[in-house]
Amino acid sequence: MSGGIFQIVNFQTQAFVIVEGKAAPCFYIIRQGKIRLSPEVPIPGEEPYHILGPGDFFGVVSCMSGQPHVETAQCLAPTSLITVGRDQFGILIQKNAPIAMKIIRYFSQRLRTIDHAITKLNFHSTADENPEMIFDIAEFYYKKNDMNQAIYAYQKYLQYLPQGAKATQVRARLQSLGAPLQPPPVTSQNLARNFADGQMIMVEHEPGTELYIIQKGRVKITKVVNNNEVLLAVLGPGDIFGEMALLENKPRSASAVAFGPVSTLAINKQNFEVMVQTQPQLAVKLITILSERVWMAYRQLSNLLIGDPIGRCYDMLLTLVQKKRIPIQSKQPHTFDIGAQELFKMLGLPLEKSDQYIMQLLSDKNIRQDQGKLTVMDLAELEKQAQFHRKRAAMEKKRETAKL
Repeated sequence: MSGGIFQIVNFQTQAFVIVEGKAAPCFYIIRQGKIRLSPEVPIPGEEPYHILGPGDFFGVVSCMSGQPHVETAQCLAPTSLITVGRDQFGILIQKNAPIAMKIIRYFSQRLRTIDHAITKLNFHSTADENPEMIFDIAEFYYKKNDMNQAIYAYQKYLQYLPQGAKATQVRARLQSLGAPLQPPPVTSQNLARNFADGQMIMVEHEPGTELYIIQKGRVKITKVVNNNEVLLAVLGPGDIFGEMALLENKPRSASAVAFGPVSTLAINKQNFEVMVQTQPQLAVKLITILSERVWMAYRQLSNLLIGDPIGRCYDMLLTLVQKKRIPIQSKQPHTFDIGAQELFKMLGLPLEKSDQYIMQLLSDKNIRQDQGKLTVMDLAELEKQAQFHRKRAAMEKKRETAKL
């Protein structure tokens, strides 16, 4: 990979290769040298920067998602880099398939780390991934009278823990519901899997053996935290879910439920790496989706670290604009599909203070609400406000870290 279509660029010590907030159509693989990678807002519990060396890569999230960088890369020594453009990624995989697996696994690990940090900040707790906890999920849905989900979870508990501490109780519960003790076997010999509306596809804490690519329909991704069901996402055709458990060989971190009839492709561990090597477009699509997911997860985490609730509103509105890749120009207005109440729910802000927050938010002449929808009159001004609050939160975080 030292020549051909991949360009080699060289940087001196202290030079900046990428800067947070800027987008780039390429990412980098280190040939020689050393890079310090500093996220805009460090993930709680992690070091404020990472040191990278030969063989490591950076800038993939921005390159493949088309979003601004969430980190800065600076050279700690004379450094030689290989640049890979977004449109060159398929060629790179054909030449060096293992690097695709390395990137996919790295993204999977980052998503899990960020998800844990978001859960802890949002709900002030984390849940260990443990198959025994499938029983708690089953009980949660049983008490909600969501019997499809409850039966699935009870059956999965017995499948993985036939001698578990709650096995006798689970058998009695399934018998009382007139349900079989085991889920129906998968009869399809190909990759196709179909699910009825409301059918659970996977339950958090169960071991993962497949990832899914949605062909038709929608899927809700949920998580039970502090005895509440949290909706993490609604995915549609072309989206992928379940990849973290498959790639890391760890239990599922969330549940998936069919939101209407759903058709998927199910890819297991045995055929996944072969498919990545033989079908580079699959790896490109998966890495693009993971890049978008990592970027959005990081933005959610960054938002949670902003102390001012109105600052969080500015930041989330800008994130929604960036997610849709809307050009940010001076005096350019934009109307959102949500109103202030929906924005506060999205941010998890206390609803009892919603009237106070609405007054504060709408006191800004740049923001209006009409017929239940928010409009920003000047996207460039929104960006300035959001960046101000992001930088202030980053400075406060650095001061807190320096005191430790």
